[in-house]
Amino acid sequence: MTRGETDDALPNFDIAPWEFYYYNFHEIGKVGNQKRVVGVLLGSWHKKVLDVSNSFAVPFDEDDKDDSVWFLDHDYLENMYNMFKKVNARERIVGWYHTGPKLHKNDIAINELIKQYCTNSVLVIIDVKPKDLGLPTEAYFSVEEIHDDGTPTSKTFEHVTSEIGAEEAEEVGVEHLLRDIKDTTVGTLSQRITNQVHGLKGLNSKLLDIRSYLERVAAGKLPINHQIIYHLQDIFNLLPDVNLMEFTKAFYLKTNDQMLVVYLASLIRSVVALHNLINNKISNRDAERKEGQEKEEGKKEKKEDKEKKEEKEKDT
Repeated sequence: MTRGETDDALPNFDIAPWEFYYYNFHEIGKVGNQKRVVGVLLGSWHKKVLDVSNSFAVPFDEDDKDDSVWFLDHDYLENMYNMFKKVNARERIVGWYHTGPKLHKNDIAINELIKQYCTNSVLVIIDVKPKDLGLPTEAYFSVEEIHDDGTPTSKTFEHVTSEIGAEEAEEVGVEHLLRDIKDTTVGTLSQRITNQVHGLKGLNSKLLDIRSYLERVAAGKLPINHQIIYHLQDIFNLLPDVNLMEFTKAFYLKTNDQMLVVYLASLIRSVVALHNLINNKISNRDAERKEGQEKEEGKKEKKEDKEKKEEKEKDT
């Protein structure tokens, strides 16, 4: 079977970071036994790049047993879109989203309904509780699937690339929000190390995917995609030649310099910790001496008061 050509290719798909707050709030507000929530995406086209800058939730319900039975409130959708259009006329309906976290059988039917408001409707699946590293979004575009046996064509979804993109003002706003989310009890160094560990885990998972793909191609289970091979060749061309003596020497020098800084920092921390320990012991000893002197002075005062009382009693 082959895929039919779409009217407009979708080489890239940008989602504003603010949208993930809306998606999470929408997911939290689920009613009853809802398994997923549905909403409409608003944005604009920039050449062949679709920029999603806003969204709103839509009342939606479906039958758990029968996928063909579902409900989406058209009136609510149209009223909300008209209000959004008054605020920003450039934002148009460009697609819809749901919190799958996977594709459902009735997504094609829902996509055909959304196509009444935009011809090239895009579906974005949001994973609000991601377990794997990477982007929590998957974008799909509806295409015609042509069968080799002569049967009528059918609609299916084709995966398109997506990324999280933001303008400078949006990045500043997101950074301010993340300051409240991050654990303030943890230092910046540990945060950087944690972020690097997460990044390395993500890189490792991507490398494993590349290895799995190449093994399947070598075994004849998958056809060769020359575009992917070209990208992999570019990656290998960017890698440094570790066999060169100059590179090895520079790498060792850089590593030794960094280890020296770590060693000196550890020594300084140890000296400072010992210094604080000695100061703490001295302050505790002085406090104990002062407390003992105060107790002795109190005993002397009580003894003197007692002697004075006894003398007065003798005189009387």
